[in-house]
Parts: sequence; structure tokens; C-alpha cells
Amino acid sequence: MKKLLLIAGIVLLSFNVKGQEKSQGLQGTWWIAGQVSYDSEKTGDAKSSSTMVLPIVGYFFAPSVTFGVGIGNISSTTDNAVGVTTADSNTFVVKPLIRKYWNITGGLFFYGQAALPVMLGKDKISDSKSSSVALEIAPGFDYVINKWMTVETSFTIFNVGSTTITPDTGDKTTKFGFNANPMNSVGDRSLGSLQVGVKFLF
Repeated sequence: MKKLLLIAGIVLLSFNVKGQEKSQGLQGTWWIAGQVSYDSEKTGDAKSSSTMVLPIVGYFFAPSVTFGVGIGNISSTTDNAVGVTTADSNTFVVKPLIRKYWNITGGLFFYGQAALPVMLGKDKISDSKSSSVALEIAPGFDYVINKWMTVETSFTIFNVGSTTITPDTGDKTTKFGFNANPMNSVGDRSLGSLQVGVKFLF
């Protein structure tokens, strides 16, 4: 009888542990992702180039909710046909974000993301400074490949933001924008483009 009760207790404890693991989801898991891009264009002797590096680190503080922040840099230069640099800008980027996940089936998840990218830039040629802040809403799908990697895709559907340009001399310019099919990322700002990438878990 004692052996039977012991076996029953072990089975119940096993079910309880498995239930707790399932309810915990990815809570306590760290992840890294980001974006790296390089573009160049040349027309005759005139040329331009831009580079963006934006690593993102996040943490699941709840079974299906994660917070992340990206910190990076965007730089671009433009040279005219005689080799004179007409634009040389450098922008510092901070992009905090939060996501909520819903499981569809197996390793496939749907998520909603809200991000608040802040950019501070300076153009060395015109000696002007710029600052912008925006709110982005983007749904997406995330598929878990294994314990350490997922593949995700997202599509920005809403953006509202403000940009201020302050020249060395003269009046500053402030722009405000609202889009229901908005900028895709802090770099290219294309409208609603689909993004595909990988996320590493640890």
C-alpha cells in the first residue's frame, strides 16, 4: 500500500512540474536579434552610401510577454561628381519595444509589438542636428525552430511620430506625421514592408 501511494505521489508530482513548465512558457528567457544593412549608389562620379547596425536584446518577464531594446547607429555620406562631400550624417538610435505572444499551434506564434524608436542625428556638412521619436505598432508571426532559434516576420501597420531639425543658423523645422501603413524600420522608413529575420534564445 505504501509503495502504491509513493508511486501515485511521484506521478502527481510529475504532472504538476510539467504543468508549471508549460505555464511558465518562455519566462526568464533572454533573446537577441537586430538589423544590419549597407546600401551604396553611384551615378557617374557621384556616389552615396549608408550603413545601419541595430542589435536588439530582450527578456521574457512573463510567459508570453517580452521587453527588448535596440541600441545602434545609422551613418550616411554623399559625394558629388567632383568628389566633394555634400552630406555626412551620423544618427544614434534607441528603440525600446514590447511584445505579447499568442500560440497558434505547435511552435507557431502570433505576436503584437509596440516600439518607440528615438533617433538623434547630426550632419557634419550642414552642421545641423535632428531628433525624432515615433510610436510603431507591428503584428508578426514567430516560429520556434529549436530551443535556441526562431524565425519571425512582421509588418508595421501604424506609426505616429515627430522630427525636429535644428540648423546651426536659422529657424528649426518640426515635422509631425501619422500613418496607418507606416515606416518599416528606423533605417529605410519604407511603407509597411515585410521584415523577415531570426531571433536567438538563451
